Amino acid sequence: MKCIKIHNSDSVAVAVEPLKVGETVTVNGESITLLSDIPAGHKFALKDILEGENIIKYAYPIGHAKADVKRGEHIHTHNTKSNLAGVLDYEYTPNFKEVEKQEPLTFKGYKRPNGKVGTRNEIWIIPTVGCVNSIVREIENLSQKYKTDNIDGIYSYNHPYGCSQLGDDMNMTLKYLSGLINHPNAAAVLVVGLGCENGNIEELKKVLGNFDENRVKFLVAQDSEDEILDGTKIIESLAKYADTFKRETCPASELVIGLKCGGSDGFSGITANPLLGSLSDRIIGMGGSAILTEVPEMFGAETILMNRCRTEKEFQKTVDLINNFKKYFMRYGEKVDENPSPGNKAGGITTLEDKALGCTQKCGTAPVEDVLSYGETVKTKGLSLLQAPGNDLVAANALSVSGAQLILFTTGRGTPFGCPVPTAKISSNSALANKKKTWIDFNAGALLEGKKMSELTDEFLDYVLKLASGEIKAKAEALDKHELAIFKDGVTL
Repeated sequence: MKCIKIHNSDSVAVAVEPLKVGETVTVNGESITLLSDIPAGHKFALKDILEGENIIKYAYPIGHAKADVKRGEHIHTHNTKSNLAGVLDYEYTPNFKEVEKQEPLTFKGYKRPNGKVGTRNEIWIIPTVGCVNSIVREIENLSQKYKTDNIDGIYSYNHPYGCSQLGDDMNMTLKYLSGLINHPNAAAVLVVGLGCENGNIEELKKVLGNFDENRVKFLVAQDSEDEILDGTKIIESLAKYADTFKRETCPASELVIGLKCGGSDGFSGITANPLLGSLSDRIIGMGGSAILTEVPEMFGAETILMNRCRTEKEFQKTVDLINNFKKYFMRYGEKVDENPSPGNKAGGITTLEDKALGCTQKCGTAPVEDVLSYGETVKTKGLSLLQAPGNDLVAANALSVSGAQLILFTTGRGTPFGCPVPTAKISSNSALANKKKTWIDFNAGALLEGKKMSELTDEFLDYVLKLASGEIKAKAEALDKHELAIFKDGVTL
């Protein structure tokens, strides 16, 4: 198979391998002679397309032709322009179906006193402000002696915020830190503050709400004679608490998976993202939950999600989610179609609509049950949408603090990072999987090589349940990559 026509109504096909000018390929039984070299993952025209005419991929417009395009010609940024503009009005036209019920499966997780379930049993050391980053790192280093076989890790997290922030910007930081503190993968948490910061511990407690004093401890560095010694002693006591938890059999309905993509290419919307969508439907079909974010990468496919909203209330929240993020772009003088990235374009993604129509396939076919603000914890079974940008680190972290115990991250070009929860990378093509064996956890490129979606979904689900059970680690997790990133939007004094 040299090329793929994704939908019968498409006016383009995607090259599976590099194709040469003058080469004749067959698309759905029809021969086409190529007028350009077509790199793998890139598109070519299946018919003559007039200037101004929409270019169709995934059965939807991905933009329009900037000039006449001949049949067999390369279609990309040089001759395609996005149709996206500013804030729009939308009409609720429900179009969804229930996902198929699945046989209930189980994994080995950690049941917490508040009823939540973790996939890891870790101790986290969280700073309220960047000024104490070095302190929490030293407490982490000195506390490794308290790790036991029941404790999966003792980790500190650094970030540059918490001081001199104002208003909603400060509130976002506090919401983020609260979500991290409350995450079920953390058996116990030490929060370290400086004492003079805007986002101090007392302010954090107002956002955090009720907490288990056996599980969460606080340390103000300015109030301590030796904050590193005091912090290490606190970790010793927290380790005794964390050590009481052991893996137990839990229903897969307790899983919350975060759906993410990054470094996408022209195959992401054909292999990895549909595979993740299929897996998401399986998890939801067992009573579990999935969270989709990257709001700017919904632009161009947003109506598909809006019409999958279960009620008009969720529809309106989705409209607000989209339009408020567009206003955020416009407030800073940016165009709403300022996407895809240079790497996306090199991989064959032409416009934001092209990217979005591939991106949103990660959430399968399930109805949208809820829409979450940044830092808000998932509270409804099924599919939730989450307010967060497309930035890989920020979005993956946002999924974590909203309750995802695992991040399933599709990629066509590869990335090594990991966030506070296990972050597994799913490659869109086999070349990447073979090249970056230390980065890639699962290869969706097998779909281009004849593997059936149902068969590969079975294999992927088995992998995810083993990952959740701690039988295996994500590659980034094994390399001790635990990156923290917080969304910022506002003034710093």
